[in-house]
Amino acid sequence: MSELSRRQLLTATAALGLATALPAMAAPKTTPDTPVVWLDGEAPGFSEGMTFGLPWPRGVVKPNTQFALGDVPVQSWPIAYWPDGSLKWSAHATAAGNATTKTQGLTAGTPAAPTAPVKTTQTATVITVNCGDRQWTIPTSGEVLISGATIAGRSVMGPVALTVLTQDTPGLDDADAVKQTRHRGIVTKATVEQSGPIRAVIKLDGHHSDGTRQWLPFSIRLYAHAGAESLRIVHSFIWDGDETKDFIRGIGLTAAVPMADELYNRHVRFTGQEGGVWGEAVRPLTGLRRDTGKANKDAQVAGRAIPDLAGMTPNVRDNIVNIPAWGDFTLSQTTADGYTIKKRTVPGHGWIDVIGDRRASGLVYAGGATGGVALGLKDFWQRAATRLDVRNAASDQATVTAWLWSPDGPAMDMRTYRPVWGMDTYEAQNKGLDITYEDYEPGYDRAYGAARTSELMLWAVAATPERPRLAQMATATATPPRLTTTPARLHQAGVFGEWSLPDSTTPVKAAIENRFTYQLDYYLSQIEQHRWYGFWNYGDIMHTYDGDRHAWRYDIGGFAWDNSELSTDMMFWYGYLRTGRADLFRLAEAMTRQTGEADVYHLGPWKGFGTRHGVQFFSDSSKQPRVSQAAYRRFYYYLTADERVSDLMRDLVNSEDSLQNVYIERKVGAAGGSGMNIREKVPGTVDCSFGTSWGSFIAAWYTEWERTGDTKWRDRIVNGMNSIAKLKYGWFAGGAPFDLKTGKFLGAGDKVSISHLNGVFGVYEMHMELLPLLDVPAYKKAWLDYCKYYNAPEEELAAFLGQKPRGVSLREGHSRFTAYAARELKDEALAKRAAQEFLGGDNPRWRTNLKPATTRVAGSDVLHPLDEDPAISTNGAAQWGLAATANLALIPQALESEGAAYL
Repeated sequence: MSELSRRQLLTATAALGLATALPAMAAPKTTPDTPVVWLDGEAPGFSEGMTFGLPWPRGVVKPNTQFALGDVPVQSWPIAYWPDGSLKWSAHATAAGNATTKTQGLTAGTPAAPTAPVKTTQTATVITVNCGDRQWTIPTSGEVLISGATIAGRSVMGPVALTVLTQDTPGLDDADAVKQTRHRGIVTKATVEQSGPIRAVIKLDGHHSDGTRQWLPFSIRLYAHAGAESLRIVHSFIWDGDETKDFIRGIGLTAAVPMADELYNRHVRFTGQEGGVWGEAVRPLTGLRRDTGKANKDAQVAGRAIPDLAGMTPNVRDNIVNIPAWGDFTLSQTTADGYTIKKRTVPGHGWIDVIGDRRASGLVYAGGATGGVALGLKDFWQRAATRLDVRNAASDQATVTAWLWSPDGPAMDMRTYRPVWGMDTYEAQNKGLDITYEDYEPGYDRAYGAARTSELMLWAVAATPERPRLAQMATATATPPRLTTTPARLHQAGVFGEWSLPDSTTPVKAAIENRFTYQLDYYLSQIEQHRWYGFWNYGDIMHTYDGDRHAWRYDIGGFAWDNSELSTDMMFWYGYLRTGRADLFRLAEAMTRQTGEADVYHLGPWKGFGTRHGVQFFSDSSKQPRVSQAAYRRFYYYLTADERVSDLMRDLVNSEDSLQNVYIERKVGAAGGSGMNIREKVPGTVDCSFGTSWGSFIAAWYTEWERTGDTKWRDRIVNGMNSIAKLKYGWFAGGAPFDLKTGKFLGAGDKVSISHLNGVFGVYEMHMELLPLLDVPAYKKAWLDYCKYYNAPEEELAAFLGQKPRGVSLREGHSRFTAYAARELKDEALAKRAAQEFLGGDNPRWRTNLKPATTRVAGSDVLHPLDEDPAISTNGAAQWGLAATANLALIPQALESEGAAYL
């Protein structure tokens, strides 16, 4: 941050009347050495380069600091700043390598230079990326993403393109005939976001078209790392179709492969599971009636050019042309539990079944002794139905295709599951809500504007890789190697608010830690046992369990998919931060991809809002910012520097504008919700709750402020804070008219409106980050009042408000609010009350079970054996986990003194 920027910040601070919004930048201390470790605990043995983020304590590191990673070449850049201008988060990219050595610490210093840096050049029509002797050519517009790749000037890969197949009905059950249409991806814009020397990033934006219609906008990023043989591809698209007419049959990415080798020197490979590789030649020389020679057969099976064609007997050598050449190969993963491989000679002839198994790792290769292409799809079986194809391998140019949505599966059906059923009035809809917990309203149950992101790896290689190498490539695709730092180092940096490291040194602490671990592990097991997989759903979990059916309530309104309800994402992210567990990271990563894409609207009237929990990810009619908010994405962005999540958070900075299109409380109020309860619209103002709306908006504004240093976002937060502080009942007013231009709340705030939801969608966690950075005394008092009194005994809260309140619940989750007030006010009695609230107090219904256990259900009661704990609901688990995270940091002594009674 420049000195000019700092003066601008200080001037704005004075104008806002802040006491100390920008502390003077401390003299830089010694940059702490930062351990850099493998997420999985050990070196993966193979890496095509990676990117990771690291945090820095406030006031310690200058923003222009260079970093070194021992003798490992590294490229670094800032991604967030503290208000004093010091570095808060930095991103680091490494070159490709064998990744077999121990990791090294990151220090301030000059980084090692790469042996062969990435070099990027651009003209008006083409972008060229050079990685050593490998060159990728990327047009800036048109029907191909990549026009080709060469190695030492020799072409090994042809054009790479996108294809979407659609049909006009979901299937033959709905019509006598199905019409299929092909839509090609069209690039309209290309941007070089990074140009090296370790990492180059090219962003391609465009849409799909059948020649008459433009739709399905996409964004693709291509990542090249120094020394890598591959490009990482991050593919995102937005669904903007007509769900009654557009049924996607396939979404595919195809790469052309020049095939110059003899048919017997051409090879096809698929990777299976547990390191397995299936492979054959286009024209096999094994298993024939006549022997082709051991050396030749061994070479062909290994993927090398056969060495001794002349050594064959003339009868065998001359008859090779009569051996069938197999041109087409397919691996089809139709469900998360099964895949098959088949092949055929040419189109128009029959397919031959080859083999099958359960879960393929998702990599295909086609090529020969003089080069080829491998293509891998991350989360291959988890997002089934998926497919990998090789076509025309016996011709001069083959293709390999990764189908993100497989033509072998059912067509993508984006229609709502629920007919109107007479739900044409708010009174009827609210009665339905009362019994199924689902907010239903015709026209609000659409997926229009939802998105999905997929990750692929594309290799251009000089020869067919050996089988162990292909297995490594598949592993690198399915579970990419990741560098990170330790939980202790993350904690020491003071990021992500108030949390502590695991501590089991006393029986009480051990019991709380064990309970937290138990519920994290429980959800990991439930994903597998209940098969929470699929293209749109993988990454989400269910909301509530049905002990009678021994199943989660997948078909009952708001009890089905969770959609981040009550900050489930945060529970898993804090679980990872505290422990460093790789399985928790990957679950939270998948959840970030799903809840930030599918559950959120990226265009249309609800842009920037998300969908409340329901049977389909889009089917509940309540559209709110509490689902879409940046607070749930920040963890993944800062830990990985992921550009797609960066886009998603930045896209939310003006999401409050959508309150002009959606009145969230429209069914609440008059006649018990039997009619609209909407105040007369005033241009430029909207009704806005403090927690579920404004509390979500501030996460995006805060993130943008710390990423850019642009104080208009800080000022917008402060304006909201100051205006809340002026209201008669402060946070207990619940919400107020909101001025979209100034970011201020309007009115007197002289009516009490308490909601148990107002503080539990990341609001508490954002305040724990913001309040130490913004000194707004009147607002802090209003927040402390809310924290102190929300869970207070009824008579105490009534005395504070001057009236008897309604709407107080979620006592366990709000115990962390009480704990924060106790810490800030140095109130020991309040700390004990917080501990009692967390552990359940004297109410048996809310008493925390510190010794939970699952029950095994088997036999004819269930489809397959299950482990269940009907006492766990995701709402309760998420808030208990977040409360445990905070309370262990804020009131450890009170937990000790009060906790013994609960063991």
